Amino acid sequence: MKFIAVVRTLRLGPILPKITVPLQSRTFQHDFIPRDPQAKPKRYKYPAFYDPYGPRPPPSDKIIQLAERIAALPTEERAQIGPTLRDRLRHPKMQQISVEGMDLGPQGGPSAGSAKAEEKKVEKTAFDVKLEKFDVAAKIKVIKEVRAFTNLGLKEAKDLVEKVPVVVKQGVTKEEANDIIEKIKAAGGVAVLE
Repeated sequence: MKFIAVVRTLRLGPILPKITVPLQSRTFQHDFIPRDPQAKPKRYKYPAFYDPYGPRPPPSDKIIQLAERIAALPTEERAQIGPTLRDRLRHPKMQQISVEGMDLGPQGGPSAGSAKAEEKKVEKTAFDVKLEKFDVAAKIKVIKEVRAFTNLGLKEAKDLVEKVPVVVKQGVTKEEANDIIEKIKAAGGVAVLE
């Protein structure tokens, strides 16, 4: 009798409602509409030039007369219009773009010589410290000094020192650079200022 009761409970299993519909359903919708293979592609008319602000109204007669009067002026007077308008409208003066460090090559032209003259007048404020050589016996001391002012790990500092001659610090003031050179010299290395 006990055996039949156990078999009935095993055979019945847990009582769950029977699922008759799928849990998830997806319907396929075409987002691609097949076109006629014989049809020609559409031709769109593009404007002659792209204007992001849209079409503009034609200038007024007053503006056209002003433009004609400006065009009739001699070139010396036309050259004065820009600075005068800038002062009158209180626009800031345009700053010249620095080309320091760029190789302009032959296209630098005659102004390249004047730029070199200006560079000589400007006093250098940022310096680089270059490690030229070091005593092999003092290699560990030099590595420790390089680690102290570069915040590098031991392996990175060792790799840097072994690549001599190498720049170990860039863009420092003259006083900082001289301090670094003295510390490297005391450790047994030779460093120079660039």
